[in-house]
Amino acid sequence: MSSPSGPGRDHGVSAVVGERRHLINLAYRLLGSLTEAEDAVQETYARWYAMPRQRREAVESPGAWLTTVAGRVCLDLLGSARVRRERYVGEWLPEPLPDRAEWAGGPVDPADRITLDESVDMAFLVVLESMTPAERVAFVLHDVFRYPFAEVAGMVGRTPAACRQLASSARRRLRTAHAPAAAVPAAAQAAVVRQFKEAWEAKDIGALVGLLDPGATMTADGGGLVGAVLRPVGGGGRIARYLVHIADKAPGLTLLERTVNGRPGLVAQHAGVTVTVAAFDLADARVTRIWAVRNPEKLRPWSPGPSAVGPSAAGLPAAGPSAEGPSAAGGL
Repeated sequence: MSSPSGPGRDHGVSAVVGERRHLINLAYRLLGSLTEAEDAVQETYARWYAMPRQRREAVESPGAWLTTVAGRVCLDLLGSARVRRERYVGEWLPEPLPDRAEWAGGPVDPADRITLDESVDMAFLVVLESMTPAERVAFVLHDVFRYPFAEVAGMVGRTPAACRQLASSARRRLRTAHAPAAAVPAAAQAAVVRQFKEAWEAKDIGALVGLLDPGATMTADGGGLVGAVLRPVGGGGRIARYLVHIADKAPGLTLLERTVNGRPGLVAQHAGVTVTVAAFDLADARVTRIWAVRNPEKLRPWSPGPSAVGPSAAGLPAAGPSAEGPSAAGGL
């Protein structure tokens, strides 16, 4: 892992803290959780400063050292996370990330440090969840961050050849989960999401069915803390009818068009508080997957009030989460 640091070079606070953005980006992709990523980075820095000063000064590349330790911390966390997620109430989804350019005010958040590219797309992160911890670490470090397998080996405690096999297995999982399809440009996806929003607000089942792929799937994550369907809802018709049913049960919310993990999505708010963040996957200009995160513990980065960014931000009363009981299961 290359780093400008070396013997006799800057090992001061600014040089070490300067690695934080890279570490947060790495840890979020490895863990799918901003909260856990922050914890992993904090633990990494704690280990750095726990070393005697002479040992720190002897480190040839602080950036490489921090990345190696962060990778190992994340690998350990992934192992324990698999056990925790087996006990999770309902479906577990990655924590969604906002595009701060679309939000006004609010404190500086670690989410600001994460680069929104295809490697944080919700569909991509969901596939990463299907990988073993070692596969995920090897794949993300090599294929996303371009570290050579010889250096990845030092993080996962395997040989370079074994890491190559782990990354290859991860790629097969990715190909299996994503059948080849023409990529939908962001502008075209935004147009479909806008039409979806308008159809949902109008409670137009026919329009929703037309925008949904017949084999579409909707998955919600309430974490047992708020109402949400516990199992994925399959089929465009079923999803459309469910959404309209929820629209009748949970009035008084506002839907906003917002970027979710770098792609066009929707945010549902009640009294200015974000209660659902929905990410979409499309193929042939139709919605194939909806991921709706309702767990309030995963919505912390979405707390600042939205800025006025044109008509699409204005929103209208729409279906969504409600505190009126399980029958109003949060819109998604």
